[in-house]
Amino acid sequence: MIFLPLETELFYYEHLLDSSDNLQLIQDFCVTNTSGYELERYIKELAESDEKDGSARTYLVKDRFTHEIVAYFSLKTGLFTIDAGNDFFYSISGTELANFAVNSSYRKNHPDAKNLGSTVFAEFVLPFVNFIRSLVGIQAIYIYALPEDKLIKHYKTMGFHRLDPEDEQFVHQHVKPKYDEGCVFMYQLL
Repeated sequence: MIFLPLETELFYYEHLLDSSDNLQLIQDFCVTNTSGYELERYIKELAESDEKDGSARTYLVKDRFTHEIVAYFSLKTGLFTIDAGNDFFYSISGTELANFAVNSSYRKNHPDAKNLGSTVFAEFVLPFVNFIRSLVGIQAIYIYALPEDKLIKHYKTMGFHRLDPEDEQFVHQHVKPKYDEGCVFMYQLL
């Protein structure tokens, strides 16, 4: 069994509402890629309300020495369905990686820091999801990725897969949230 809290030699994580300082710190979070604007907007304008109504939980990964925000991720429970043919479908329980972004300000301040997204995913997101899995039934982690070839390829290196086009269309029609319009569904079995 995995126990929390998680920390590494360089990083640790905190729940968004663990400290009132976090609500100030997130105002300096930025995503320089224009397609990631909504990820920046989410952490600054929507994460706190999602926390309060229980829609999602957001975690900040911070530098152990400077306490700067390195990245953030938001998790929520859900499921996705795959068409099994003959008017049947198969539901797969999972945790949605609803938001996931690296802080461009941190990258700028620490140009030697490499593979931050992969590191945060491997050392914080996956162990956290596996901890949840030790408590409740979860078969997969999934994400609705921005439709950028470079990003899709990156998620594949992190172990995510795409469905075939017909099954992906089925997912989009049955469980994809409206705010993820145009995003690519990807999953990883645990």
